[in-house]
Amino acid sequence: MSDSTATTDLDSALEKHRVELTGYCYRMLGSSFEAEDAVQDTLVRAWRSYDKFEGRSSLRSWLYRIATNVCLDMLTAGNKRARPMDLTESTPLAQAALSPRPDNTWLEPMPDARMLPTVDDPAEAAVAKESVRLAFMAALQQLPPKQRAVLILREVLAWRASEVAELLGTTVASVNSALQRARATLAERDESGSDAAVSDPLDEEQQRLLERYVKAFEGYDMTALTALLHEDAVMTMPPFDLWLTGHADIAGFMTTLGASCAGSRLLPVEVNGLPGFAQYKPDPETGGFTPWAVQVLEISAGRLTGFHFFLDTKRWFPLFGLPLHLEPEADEIEEGV
Repeated sequence: MSDSTATTDLDSALEKHRVELTGYCYRMLGSSFEAEDAVQDTLVRAWRSYDKFEGRSSLRSWLYRIATNVCLDMLTAGNKRARPMDLTESTPLAQAALSPRPDNTWLEPMPDARMLPTVDDPAEAAVAKESVRLAFMAALQQLPPKQRAVLILREVLAWRASEVAELLGTTVASVNSALQRARATLAERDESGSDAAVSDPLDEEQQRLLERYVKAFEGYDMTALTALLHEDAVMTMPPFDLWLTGHADIAGFMTTLGASCAGSRLLPVEVNGLPGFAQYKPDPETGGFTPWAVQVLEISAGRLTGFHFFLDTKRWFPLFGLPLHLEPEADEIEEGV
């Protein structure tokens, strides 16, 4: 076999693991961009040191060992990604102010396609989606890095304790102890399943709810929109640390500080194992629509319990492979004539 053929084969073998490694690194780091950087670093390290790989473990296990070390190195600074409700109290509308925090403060959204491999087992697919939902991801961020790795490997990826111990260079007893402590921390937060009422795939009731949401949001009909919200629904808008709860404050914000969202268009996206939309605001200069936010929706008992607007068009829309401009529809062009 020629050197070029061997190189191509190795590249192909490594590339097959990119999506699942991205999901692992994303769960570890809470950042979509850091996760992709970590995976790229992992694959480069593997390529450079492949001649030292002796095959005592599978290529997949070896890659996870490298990825874990990369993530642990990146987490040494101690930064914990968070949601607005993890950092501040809910703000009444009368006191609402848009105060941004640095990008590295926030838990970031991630397209399903970039981190969830295609699997044949519906139960396995459901577990994978639940493990990247925002509430669970936020809970993971509260764990020390090694406990986080143990929990993900054991509970999400279903590795045996002996495999995790070998990967981390520790004992089975140590792995079991770390897993027990991690479970206890998540149980105290009691958030890991808070949005688990979303079906996979969405059931008919949830599909209708989303259709009604799109109609209400695009029409900026606050009466119709608030009818879809749970009474304790939460709205967040990273990079702003403001978050709102309840019908009155959410509707009040959208018609005051958020009034420029009127007339928006929504395109569906699959994000963090949940339904979501790419929101485009009207662009007065072109007559079309310009990127504004990636929305992530949480559903429970036939109502929206949370909707989270990730604002930062220069990063999110390219990550999701979304267009950076939408043309006006035919009826809108006619109305403008």
